[in-house]
Amino acid sequence: MIAILGGLGAAAAWAFSTLCSSRSSRLINPSSVVGWMMLVGLLITLPAAALSGVPARLGAGSAAWLAASGAGNVGGLVLTYRALRVGQVALVAPLVSTEGAVAAVIALVAGEPLAPGIGVTLMAIVAGVCLASMPEATRRQADSPAAGWRGQSVSRRPPHPTYAVLLAMAAALAFGASLYATARAGAELPVSWVVLSARAIGVVAVALPLALTGRLEITRAAVPLVVTSGLCEVLGFYSYTTGARHGIAVAAVLASQVGGLAALAAYFLFGERLTRTRTFGVCTMLLGVAVLSALRA
Repeated sequence: MIAILGGLGAAAAWAFSTLCSSRSSRLINPSSVVGWMMLVGLLITLPAAALSGVPARLGAGSAAWLAASGAGNVGGLVLTYRALRVGQVALVAPLVSTEGAVAAVIALVAGEPLAPGIGVTLMAIVAGVCLASMPEATRRQADSPAAGWRGQSVSRRPPHPTYAVLLAMAAALAFGASLYATARAGAELPVSWVVLSARAIGVVAVALPLALTGRLEITRAAVPLVVTSGLCEVLGFYSYTTGARHGIAVAAVLASQVGGLAALAAYFLFGERLTRTRTFGVCTMLLGVAVLSALRA
C-alpha cells in the first residue's frame, strides 16, 4: 500500500506542479519561474540536508553526479516552461514524460543489459512522439488571452506546436540525463542531498543572476503558483522515494503517469483540446512510458 500511495503521490504532486507552471510561465518569463521554484525548494530542502550532516561518502565522483543531476533538472525545467509558454499542457507534459526512455538509453549505453521488450517499447514511444508532433490541419484562434485561474486573464503567446514539441523533447533529454545522474548519486548519498543539489544549482545559476540584473520577475498572481510548484517538486521526489523503498515496480509505474494526469487535468480545468492524431500519439507515449517503467523496474 505504501508503494501505491508513494507512486500516486509523486504523480499527483508533479502533475500539479506542471499545471501551476503552465500558468505562471505565461505570467512571468520561464527563467523567473525556475528561479523562484529553486528558491522555494532550497528553503525546504536545506534544513533537511543540514540535519543529516555532510555525507561520509561525499567525494569527487559523487559530487560530479550531483552537479550533473542538478544541472539536468534545472535545464529541463527551463525548457519545459518555455514549451508550456507556447504549447498545450496536454501536448508538452506527455512529451517530457519520455524522460524515462532517455534514462533507459543512457543506462544501456553505459553497459546495463537490455531487458526483453524494452527496445520495442522505445520504438513505440518514438512513434508516439512523431504522431504528437504532427501539425494541426486548421489554425487555432491564438490571439485571445487564455483563461487564468479564478477567471483571471493570462497573457499568452500565440501557440507554436512544433516549437513546443522541440522544447519538450529537449527537456526530456535533460531530465533523462538528470535521472541517470540522480540514480548514481543516490546510490552513495542521502536523498536530502540529492534533492538539494538541483535547488542549490538553480539558485546560483538562475535565480541569483536574474536578481542581480533586475530580471527576476514576479507578479502577485504568480506568487502562489511558483510557491506551489516548488513545494510540489520536492514533495513528489520524496513521495516517490518513500514508495520505491516498498516496491520499485509499483511506485515507478504509478509515478510515470504524471503526464497523463496533467493532460487530463488540463482538459477539464483549461479546456485544452488535441486533434485525433495527436491524441493517439499522446496515448501511445503514455502507454509506452508505463510499460517501459514496468520493464525497467
